[in-house]
Amino acid sequence: MKREQRAKHYVMDMDGVIYRGNKMIPGADRFVKRLKALGRKFLFLTNSSESTQGELQRRLSNMGIEVEAKTFYTSALATAAFLQAQKPRGKAFIIGERGLEEALVHIGYTITEKDPDYVILGQKRTYDSYQFATAIRFIQEGVPFIATNSDVTGPIDEGIMPACGSFAALLEKATGRTPYFIGKPNPLIMRTALRSLDVHSTETAIIGDRMDTDIVAGIESGMETILVLSGVTGREDLVKYPYRPDFIFNSIADIEL
Repeated sequence: MKREQRAKHYVMDMDGVIYRGNKMIPGADRFVKRLKALGRKFLFLTNSSESTQGELQRRLSNMGIEVEAKTFYTSALATAAFLQAQKPRGKAFIIGERGLEEALVHIGYTITEKDPDYVILGQKRTYDSYQFATAIRFIQEGVPFIATNSDVTGPIDEGIMPACGSFAALLEKATGRTPYFIGKPNPLIMRTALRSLDVHSTETAIIGDRMDTDIVAGIESGMETILVLSGVTGREDLVKYPYRPDFIFNSIADIEL
């Protein structure tokens, strides 16, 4: 560790930090309980767009972690906020799950396969050729292309699986068009997270398992950065990056408050 931890509040990734696949990372529940007992502000910030806030709340509750639904902020919600600011009450063709669809419908967007204003790619459990063919056609016709996040893989019980960034690369290869990525490390989602907590970056740390999203997002936002080795990034991977986290722990259970 470079120095003593200074953060009072925490923005935490979920996959690889709180749980891996369907199993809670040992000690994650105790860490959250300590945050609550100390009155620290915290937010779960995930690049996943699959689930709603309520679904994420129930998922953690089933693992023994009790928090409010408003404690979760996803790339789907950040995408909805971006669209509301750019083109209110528009239309979108989406490839994604319930979390993305509900976030867009909540702001008055119409989900459509006819003349959309945007093509939006999120994480999906299964992908079919019809959806991709339709997305490719719209993108080739000039419809703006947005992806909820750039993560190419995500951790599961058995190892890793392809994530949104991998499928975005497929569409980019097919169309020659690069999507606008909303999630980490885009500063857009980081500013939203800090506003949601009503805290300043200098008194907040981000805890993540990915150097290429969580840690670089924290560095560029002026936050303290904590890498945990319970997810995607291993200690041997650190040499690949020109930047370093402020602290490295085996898991969230090792972080002292």
